Amino acid sequence: MGIITEDFLLKTETAKRLYNVAKDMPIIDYHCHINPQEIYENRKFDNITQIWLGGDHYKWRLMRSNGVDENEITGDADDYTKFLRFAEMLPKAIGNPMYHWCHLELKRYFGFDGILNGDTAKEVYDLCNKKLQNEDMSVRSIIEKSNVKMIGTTDDPIDNLKWHKLLKEDETFKTLVCPTFRPDKAVNIDKPGFVDYIKELSKVCEIDIKTIDDVKDALLKRLDFFCKMGCRATDHGLDYIVYEPTTGFAVNDIFKKVMNGERITGHEADMYKTELMLFLGEKIAENGIVMQLHYGAQRNTNSKMFEKLGADTGFDCISVRNCGEALTGYLNALNKKDKLPKTIIYSLNPNDNELIDTVLGCFQGSEVAGKIQHGSAWWFSDTKSGMEAQIKSLANLSLLGNFVGMLTDSRSFLSYTRHEYFRRILCNIIGDWVEDGEYPNDENALETIIKDISYNNAQKYFNI
Repeated sequence: MGIITEDFLLKTETAKRLYNVAKDMPIIDYHCHINPQEIYENRKFDNITQIWLGGDHYKWRLMRSNGVDENEITGDADDYTKFLRFAEMLPKAIGNPMYHWCHLELKRYFGFDGILNGDTAKEVYDLCNKKLQNEDMSVRSIIEKSNVKMIGTTDDPIDNLKWHKLLKEDETFKTLVCPTFRPDKAVNIDKPGFVDYIKELSKVCEIDIKTIDDVKDALLKRLDFFCKMGCRATDHGLDYIVYEPTTGFAVNDIFKKVMNGERITGHEADMYKTELMLFLGEKIAENGIVMQLHYGAQRNTNSKMFEKLGADTGFDCISVRNCGEALTGYLNALNKKDKLPKTIIYSLNPNDNELIDTVLGCFQGSEVAGKIQHGSAWWFSDTKSGMEAQIKSLANLSLLGNFVGMLTDSRSFLSYTRHEYFRRILCNIIGDWVEDGEYPNDENALETIIKDISYNNAQKYFNI
């Protein structure tokens, strides 16, 4: 018998009753990293290793921590060996959300109600591989039976959005697949590859980019294209929040330096980033879509492994940096012009929870309830305790009832159970408050809160 019982994580009768309300609500997965081509082509995976371990750096990090050779993680080892090494590690992941996520996925999608470990690895591998051959385990079928109404992919401005266009035209698939505009490569002037990227952007836009104004024109052209293709949000992966305003003339000189192969200072880079982020913020507001600000990560810390495997392979960590004044400065500059878009703020550092939740109250607006949002616990923070901390901080300092809820932030088509995980945690917290006498046992009020956070708030916020 496995750990995923009907009452998993639900400690009170009120929590159980509330989860019965939450469990059948549709899913809006407004931020993820799945491949739209695989959705359009309705990919079927040959084995569980492909759909589970392919590209999942969360799992890779745990395998490395168990001393598994890299060849049996991302290398040439056969798929069963990789799965076996993961299964052998998993029993040691007590207290890690991966243990819960894996068993939720195994039960919901494959009907396995036991415990995955080295001894059961072959049984689970064979069971999953057999199930994956069924038509109801194709990518589209997984999405449909997970009750996903909207998916927000993550896309570079130079992407032609071919697969989004085809999905938009395909009337047989009902889930909305929306591109998300992520212009990091054009913003990060201090990162390797910036000059080559600007040249690519120039080709795609058919604009000879020589000045900062040309960069703005090119990005605006692409943003307009994304919005015509159904874009509901932008996403900005920032190492830290920048706010170093200066004149456009100074920024243009900085841009020309880099394009000419000259070095710039960190301060100059921040001035360029600020100029571009202010411009983008205004244009996002004019288009009526959502701006997502992700910050607080140190990326690619292991240079040896970065050179071998590239980015997003499991060598990032939390950054400690005070971004409070820059964050309020940036939001205030947009707000002064009445050009502050709906904004979701995520910090990878959980120490920023209270900061973000007090910032929210400074810049709300009447356009929509909860215009400025504290994003759900992100990446290393989407643990059970991390979700609890984010939910409780938001409740303490803002309006939890307006929260737009969970996202997967995942590259896997089996990650929709993270919404179940979140909903169980949410219902358990609220159940405790009710049974402790901190909130009335008002069925209508409680059901409204649960339904709104699970689905309704995001539906309104992203204009679904």
